[in-house]
Amino acid sequence: MSDPSIEPLLAQLLAGFVVEAEEIASRLTLNLLELEQRGGGPSFDNLARGLHTLKGSASTLGLDALSQLAHRMEDVLLPLRGRAGPLPAPLADALLRSIDSFLGQLRHLAGRADGPRDLAAALALLAQAEQAVAALPADPARAEAAFRVHGRNISSRALNAEPPRSAPPTANAFASEPPPSNGPSARAFDPDVPRAAEEGFRVGVQQVTALLQEAERLRELRLRIDERRRDVERSLAQLSRLSLRQETADVRELLMSTSRALASDSEEAADVLASFEEGLKSITTLPIRTVLEPLRRAVRDLCRQQGKEARLAVVGAEVSLDRRVLEGLRGPLMHLVRNAVDHGLESPADREAAGKHREGALTIRVEQQGNMLFLEIADDGRGLNVPAIRASALERGLATESELANLSESQAQQLIFRSGLTTRSEVTQVSGRGVGLDVAHAQLQTLRGQIEAQSISGQGTRFLLTLPADLGSSPMLVVRVGEQQFGLPMASIESSCAARTGELSQRGEQMQLKHREELVPLFDLGAFLGLRQAGMPASGAPILILLHHGVRLAIAVDQVIGDKELFIRALPPEVRELAAWQGAVTLARGELVLVLRPDWLVQQMSGGAASAETTLRALVVDDSLTARAMHRTALESAGWHVHTASSGVQALELLRDSRYDALVADIGMEPMDGLTLTQAVRGSAATRTLPIILVSAHDSPEERATGLAAGADGFLSKRDCASGRLMHEVAELIARRRGSP
Repeated sequence: MSDPSIEPLLAQLLAGFVVEAEEIASRLTLNLLELEQRGGGPSFDNLARGLHTLKGSASTLGLDALSQLAHRMEDVLLPLRGRAGPLPAPLADALLRSIDSFLGQLRHLAGRADGPRDLAAALALLAQAEQAVAALPADPARAEAAFRVHGRNISSRALNAEPPRSAPPTANAFASEPPPSNGPSARAFDPDVPRAAEEGFRVGVQQVTALLQEAERLRELRLRIDERRRDVERSLAQLSRLSLRQETADVRELLMSTSRALASDSEEAADVLASFEEGLKSITTLPIRTVLEPLRRAVRDLCRQQGKEARLAVVGAEVSLDRRVLEGLRGPLMHLVRNAVDHGLESPADREAAGKHREGALTIRVEQQGNMLFLEIADDGRGLNVPAIRASALERGLATESELANLSESQAQQLIFRSGLTTRSEVTQVSGRGVGLDVAHAQLQTLRGQIEAQSISGQGTRFLLTLPADLGSSPMLVVRVGEQQFGLPMASIESSCAARTGELSQRGEQMQLKHREELVPLFDLGAFLGLRQAGMPASGAPILILLHHGVRLAIAVDQVIGDKELFIRALPPEVRELAAWQGAVTLARGELVLVLRPDWLVQQMSGGAASAETTLRALVVDDSLTARAMHRTALESAGWHVHTASSGVQALELLRDSRYDALVADIGMEPMDGLTLTQAVRGSAATRTLPIILVSAHDSPEERATGLAAGADGFLSKRDCASGRLMHEVAELIARRRGSP
């Protein structure tokens, strides 16, 4: 295209063609890799159709140079139709580099890449490859050798003229999911089948964000409908208490009819919301294979560059994730795979000398448990050289001798994620700068994820990635402990049962449950979370059996509310780093439910929990569930154990049975307000010195003076609490108390 100024309509068409070409190129790459390994089959026909589509679309838009390049790729490929055996690797090189050139030039024309590509070099490369194809003998074994001999005429300059400038081509982050490369949908790429209409719509990020906001508005609307229905029911109850006279009967009947209609509207809104969210999930998620499959090209190219052999296997590639998470994973996965080939895998000769197969094995396993994603990138190479890692860390000033001496073998392996650490003495195009794994680690942290290395010398290395999957619903079991509700991912729950006296026992401080002829450690979830004192579950109480990574535990709860398919949302940034919580879900009536992480429960219950005796404890008293949750979250984020009470009477009962380091109480409660509660606490010898902070919806000097006169040590408005002042005030109060004689 000679004229750089593109008409608006043509610019839109060109932008759409870029996305379409990226999708087609992604499939063409997979087809070429399949042909190079096994040859023949549907991959050849799909490859031919894809090239034909690129040629036709480029010609339609007047991109004659690109159309000619696609046509030359067809000329090289089509003579091999029906030929047995795999595609010679140098020919695959030529086609892959030409596809890169096609995409690079197209992106440049669309304003998405700097600098044009040299299509002449790609055309020269294809011309020389075509001559090599014409000279191929019929026998596949002899053909590979002949191609290599003839391929010596292909200049190295041409072969390396168009290296990929970025990760292998993939679909736009919010483009429609590409159809599979075989099966009925492949007919869409048949030149003989007219394409009367597009196969789908392309949705932009801003459009999806707007839809997500509309879903939140719909949820809020439904909650308002429920609130209006409760208002009507309260009005009915008041009318019933006033009188049963005939003049009120018509009004009561009208209100009852309105209440039933609102209930029906609420149920219908819930159905619409569920359907809407399911539709959004289908738009905003993609199978993780869209990120993993292009890695085959990276492995193949790097192996050819370094004279190694390897095959990448992917398990669990159909797990669907939020497309934004997929985009964030693209870089770390590329770094880890390249690291595995460059550092991990040995040369074929070295592998055979060590008794291994000459072809290295790379495996990526994907597993989703609840709304947590687990990825494992493993190789069967030489493993990490821990002595060299320690020496490099010391030499580069990343750790001192005393620090290194205190590191275990496993801890020393994690040093590879330090910025600047490398065991290579020379810098190559792939490694030696000490930034690859550091970048992967940093990118995982931006996704709120973690990465860990595990290695056995001579046997290989595994990288374990754990991160929240964000958007997407997960089967969730909602349970109640006291007045609090919590969610547990169903994937972590093996079974459930009712507590029976004969199956419960206690050994020291540890409760146990006899489960399938095995004694399983039993924990009271409410006591473990610091909501109450520990105690043996009552007969008939629900018990859940958790199984996570081979560890089995039993937890007792007060009620199992039910299993639901719920969308887990990330916590606010202020509390996002709390290890116990995976996120939060919203139930039908608007209740906010925190979701526990099974791995954290297992780790802490297995012995990693801090002793409750050395942890500060607070009692939060408020008749508002939202306020109790907000205060509790703020205190727990600072490491406090928090109990809650919904009334002053309930608070006094808890104060009689338990010891607390601070009391946070609302002033405006019924029937006992915060002032009366404060006076009662100060009137008891056991709680006379307990630090008390009163919270009020009003920040008037008069109310502040009244609260302090009643015996409170501090006074905050609810606006102060919402801005984060509560934890600061509590910390100052405790410090003053400890500093007093």
